[in-house]
Amino acid sequence: MNIKRSTPPPVSFLFSHPAHFISCGMGSGLSPVASGTAGTLFAWAVYPWLRPYFDEQGFAIFLLAAFLVGVYACDKTGRDLGVADHGAMVWDEIVPFWFVLFLTPEGFLWQFSAFLLFRFFDIFKPPPARFFDQSMKNGFGVMLDDAVAAAYTLFALALTRAMLA
Repeated sequence: MNIKRSTPPPVSFLFSHPAHFISCGMGSGLSPVASGTAGTLFAWAVYPWLRPYFDEQGFAIFLLAAFLVGVYACDKTGRDLGVADHGAMVWDEIVPFWFVLFLTPEGFLWQFSAFLLFRFFDIFKPPPARFFDQSMKNGFGVMLDDAVAAAYTLFALALTRAMLA
């Protein structure tokens, strides 16, 4: 299927393979506008439900597994859509934002700041995120550029926290 990067695939595509369901964020990536933001909001909404099932080490292992599953799922979905980093693929926002929330101080203001910063860094792709986005046209590149956005987000939050201390 060749589909434009900004055109969401049909809902039937979501259920045609488990990788599509995962990479499209259980449907959150099918938003006709701002699919990356929709995926990040989905991650934020699911996090409080998901996190209590794990201790810290267990959640870190879960995030690593989710990242690796995302490499496969995004690669498969990108090939099937004919666009390596299709806009409907939002697992690359979800997993890194769960990581950000995992390391973000408690409280709505911190989490909201994390959300805004993550979206900023994901959209503007500072180095090396832009390199990964432009040069690595596979599932690993798709996941990695958002992992870089998460690292920038955590660095900005750490600086903010240090300035407030």
